[in-house]
Amino acid sequence: MKVYYVRVSTVDQKTDRQRINEKEFDLVVEDKCSGSIPFFEREGGKKIKQLLDKKIITSLSVWTIDRLGRDLLDILNSIQYLSERGIRIHFIQQGLISLDDEGKENPISKMIISILGIVAEMERKQIKERQKEGIELAKLRGVYKGRVHGSKEDLRTFLSKPKIAKTIEYLKKGYKASEISRIVGIHVNTITKVKKVVL
Repeated sequence: MKVYYVRVSTVDQKTDRQRINEKEFDLVVEDKCSGSIPFFEREGGKKIKQLLDKKIITSLSVWTIDRLGRDLLDILNSIQYLSERGIRIHFIQQGLISLDDEGKENPISKMIISILGIVAEMERKQIKERQKEGIELAKLRGVYKGRVHGSKEDLRTFLSKPKIAKTIEYLKKGYKASEISRIVGIHVNTITKVKKVVL
């Protein structure tokens, strides 16, 4: 089975750009979560691992290395796990394949993947730094103030937010608050609030 993995960081982002060649694959697995979450801890990653353990997958394709993850160690560990099982990973946009036709590790690809993995990790840190700087600058200008103290949000508006809807979905599936926090990208306190309202 040829599997194609796609990922975006938030539930409101679209995967259309990554899905251009999806008809070439037997199965498309999608994740909407941070790239900092270890690959096999994601909902889609767990599904892929189950298929790997059943020896159903023959190859895994990903649009770019940063879709697999933004943590170098996890990227390399994920590739190694697949390589040990003879599964090649094809990074489409970069034109890199982890194993050659004989199932041996491609040293040039491994080196380039490592470099691009470091770049992906650096980009993640820069995004977080820019976000933090942007908030601080907005606070100084008086633009960003956060929610007004004591104000209340309409319950329907709160529950209709994409991240909250996703949280409810995971809660019903029996996921722990800490797991949902990592997958969806919201604070554990917000998940507790959702529990009180929904469950």
